[in-house]
Amino acid sequence: MKFRLVWAIVSVVFEEIAILVIALLVLPRFDINIPVIVLVLIMVGWLALSSFLFIAGNRALQRKPVNEPEAIIGKKGVAVEGLSPSGLVKINGELWGAESAENIAIGEEVIVTGYSGIKLTVTRYDVPGDKIE
Repeated sequence: MKFRLVWAIVSVVFEEIAILVIALLVLPRFDINIPVIVLVLIMVGWLALSSFLFIAGNRALQRKPVNEPEAIIGKKGVAVEGLSPSGLVKINGELWGAESAENIAIGEEVIVTGYSGIKLTVTRYDVPGDKIE
């Protein structure tokens, strides 16, 4: 974690220096002059983007990977593509290819019942006690 943070800070400093060099030394040779306030806004925006990407990347690297489809059998998810019979589902924040014997619309909850290769088998999730008989 510390190495990544130090590397991120060093790389952002070099990027900011590169922006300054380009804006103050290279662009004026082509008669392109950037006002100081615009240059400051560009540098602040670049710093904000770099910070956001570092935080998002760091969170992604710290997540526990799901290496085996068996680990998510019985987990609930949501269909992000209609399944008729194949589509995509999102389970624990990860997208998986899935198949279902029934048509499942986008946004419907599903539950994983099995897998074949790296494709999951899912069914529509029915909340227990919700059925009217």
